[in-house]
Amino acid sequence: MLKLYQFERTWGIPNLSPFCCKIETYLRMADIQHETKSAFPFDAPKGKLPYIEDQREAIADSRFIISYLKSTYENLDKNLTEAELALSVAIQRLLDEHLFWVMLYSRWQYTDENWQINKKAIFGRLPPIIRHIVASSWRPKIIRQIYGHGTGRHQAEEIFALGNQDIEALSAILGNKRYFLGDRPTTLDACAFGHLINIIGCPIESPIKEFSLSKKNLVDYVDNIKAEFYPDL
Repeated sequence: MLKLYQFERTWGIPNLSPFCCKIETYLRMADIQHETKSAFPFDAPKGKLPYIEDQREAIADSRFIISYLKSTYENLDKNLTEAELALSVAIQRLLDEHLFWVMLYSRWQYTDENWQINKKAIFGRLPPIIRHIVASSWRPKIIRQIYGHGTGRHQAEEIFALGNQDIEALSAILGNKRYFLGDRPTTLDACAFGHLINIIGCPIESPIKEFSLSKKNLVDYVDNIKAEFYPDL
């Protein structure tokens, strides 16, 4: 059976990683039988979670995992037009390559209170002494990555203003539809749900969470997908 390796569940959401959540949501939407395994990224094929093991093959990075699932099991995008597929790619890039970094900043750098919540969620399974050492070494690495991406070069109010533009765009695109591209879930919905629930549904307080909660259609969207595909949570 296919195995999905991801962070341990916490906060009452599928996963604290938008990318882990994306893959599990795709698996559930496509009704692909699988097992989930709690893991740390240290031993992952590319040093990051998620990754999957299937037919004695390990595949890392959510984009390559999705491609594998589409070709081997079920393609949620098989009924989309070329224009819809292009829109799907564009919105996923907004989520994965921009909004993600705003979310990451809110957890690792914005306030010490947020960092302590994040630290406990990620490293809480480790013994206390090791937890402190590992967390203290990882935080500067992540902050350097945020800076290297460009997001960390801005002031907090500028970062959240840019993130709020993403949320405004997502709300406008979704409108009153059940899913982003119509009446059936697609890869885009697995991706969008993974990111949005990690802003709306987490105990990490920030201006982008506050703004997202003001968008009723996004809140309802997250609630509906969680109820439909995660009745066990």
